[in-house]
Amino acid sequence: MDGLTDHIMRETLTRIGGIDVCVTEFVRITSALLPEKVYYRMCPELRHGGKTLSGVPVRIQLLGSDPLCLADNAALASSLGAPGVDLNFGCPAKTVNRHNGGAVLLTDPENLYNIVKTVRQTMPESTPLSAKMRLGYEDKSLALACAEAIEAGGANELFVHARTKTEGYKPPAYWDWIAKIKDVVNLPVVANGEIWTYQDYLNCKEQSQCDDVMLGRGLLSNPSLAHRCKNNEQSDDVYSAEWSGLLAEIELFFNAVRGEMEPKCAAGRLKQWLRYLVREYSEAEGFFDSIRKEKNPQLISEAIKECRLTYIM
Repeated sequence: MDGLTDHIMRETLTRIGGIDVCVTEFVRITSALLPEKVYYRMCPELRHGGKTLSGVPVRIQLLGSDPLCLADNAALASSLGAPGVDLNFGCPAKTVNRHNGGAVLLTDPENLYNIVKTVRQTMPESTPLSAKMRLGYEDKSLALACAEAIEAGGANELFVHARTKTEGYKPPAYWDWIAKIKDVVNLPVVANGEIWTYQDYLNCKEQSQCDDVMLGRGLLSNPSLAHRCKNNEQSDDVYSAEWSGLLAEIELFFNAVRGEMEPKCAAGRLKQWLRYLVREYSEAEGFFDSIRKEKNPQLISEAIKECRLTYIM
């Protein structure tokens, strides 16, 4: 998720638990082999065996349409120690699609096949190659053909967001279409889209016939969701589910953000996450309102500490 799931957020969410694999924000590939520093910036985990400090592997996500250029960059990422490479065929952003990237590629299954095949042949066999797709661009007519093309190209795993580009992020997600894709491919398929709660997780698994799911916005809103899904815990009474426990994670997150960003950007980064947390935590709304206009990181840190003390007492 561009602008959201950077290495600081990945560290926070994997520390809370329940996550088996992470994917970076997309690295945009145009017509050049990017320098190594770009990959270390997007995925600092490369300096630690390609894993978060909690031991969760992080795949590098590439977005582009040039098969040879994508292949060269995938090979570089692999040589730097990436535990896997992921190809983005799902981004619905207009600016990305206008430049022939993301979901617009789902209009041409043959092109998908060429991209995946070229990347797979250039990378070491030992490095997993996954791909993320939606159910189509304007409609679902090519969904099965796109999935088959990705498999034929040599992908090892397929993540499917259960909506088209046109459907964006509007409910519902069509999880039953993922089951249709599973019927025509043999590679592992992972379901994604509109999973906000443990019950959503169960419903998605049933309708998609998938054993595994990918969490995005739902995990940002409910950071313990992966933990509950992983351990089949329907109760909210688990690590970091309570607001008081989550405040400790918010403090660690903001301290890390302050260490890497300009003051104004650091404040905005925290508020961005709080907007997601408001969906699941009523307490988050009150806290967000209390710092909405504040830009001074030190004063925000003090507000977090004060809020924590309130709940501890």
